[in-house]
Amino acid sequence: MRTILITGPGGSGRTTVAAATAWEAARRGTRTLVLSADRADTLGAALGAPTGSAPAETAPGLTAWRPDAGERFRADLLALQEQASTALDLLGSARLDAEELTPLPGAEELALLRALRDAAAADTFDLLVVDLPPAPQALALLALPEQLRRYLRRLLPAERQAARALRPVLGRLAGIPMPTERLYEAAARWDAELAAVQLAVEDPATTVRLVAEPGPAGADAVRSAVTGFALRGLRTDALIANRVLPDASPDTWLAALAAQQRKSLDGWRDEWGSAGTSSAGTSSAGTSSGGTRSAGTCEVHEVPHLGRDPRGAEDLALLPVPLSVTARGGASGPLAWPVVDRLADDGVLVWHIPLPGAIREELDLVRRGDELVVTVGQFRRIVALPSALRRCAVDGASLREGELRVRFAPDPDLWPRTR
Repeated sequence: MRTILITGPGGSGRTTVAAATAWEAARRGTRTLVLSADRADTLGAALGAPTGSAPAETAPGLTAWRPDAGERFRADLLALQEQASTALDLLGSARLDAEELTPLPGAEELALLRALRDAAAADTFDLLVVDLPPAPQALALLALPEQLRRYLRRLLPAERQAARALRPVLGRLAGIPMPTERLYEAAARWDAELAAVQLAVEDPATTVRLVAEPGPAGADAVRSAVTGFALRGLRTDALIANRVLPDASPDTWLAALAAQQRKSLDGWRDEWGSAGTSSAGTSSAGTSSGGTRSAGTCEVHEVPHLGRDPRGAEDLALLPVPLSVTARGGASGPLAWPVVDRLADDGVLVWHIPLPGAIREELDLVRRGDELVVTVGQFRRIVALPSALRRCAVDGASLREGELRVRFAPDPDLWPRTR
């Protein structure tokens, strides 16, 4: 199943673009599911049919689903309360009833992740269109499965489960409480669920579409989002300029606004489209300075302003949203982070990490054991080093043409010796 993740700055019209994308795919005969986590039924308003907690067909071949975060939150909390009933009774706790439980902030996003996982596992549809929250929240949401799995591995290492039968004895000998069987079982279940979500997000058939209105604020938001998704290894294959005004207008105010949009669109095509060129240099510290351009990163598509909020199939049909996008060099799927062997020429291995739009001043690298902490502006990711690089020391880094290149020199004490 192919998945298109759609996000952008708040108020950019990403839900409308998601609805139009799903509607056009279904019109062409593709079995399509569109997901949204919005509490207000903005998706239903765009589709012209209400959506709710159960998947429902809103047009031939098109199913819409807005998962109910409250229902799942109540079920999970009541189940946890039941599992901990013995400890709660000892504490004299008063049980919570389903009617008094209110979802906490973030419950909608978690429900969306679960729905994404379930849709991918069901394999009932050919295309899944996901209306994500605004870009900063979307990036935090998509990072959650990997981060939580890392926490679980650190707090409850899987190899410690080998001594299950010995835990009661060890507890008596050591005089300290040992983790219970149920704790490890819960951790394993959580890890499996998080892995399923992570697998769906990182699937080779998953891509990102950014929706933004052309303008100075939109340009900054787009650059930040493209870089953030690249740090997660996700490819942005299309930048959709939404609500583009016509060039010719007798109204001087609208004409000036249209001219500003056109200037922004030219800048987007220069920076992200196929006509872009790189002009980054290299600083004395070994990291590029100046430009942030990444030629050919994604296609730029214009969606016109209809003069009203699109509502229903007739309006959605007027929005020329892209379905198939040809990325640079025919590439598709997640961004590759290859390790290039330059031992013979330069005595180093080079790890190539695509970070289109990144700026040297916002970039920071820290080696922690077998992990590399990469920070770009407000985004951070902790990634495990490939096995070959674990036996090396960081020898420098450079940022060129939207790609971070980290050099690793073999550690003589760890690297295999040659005769």
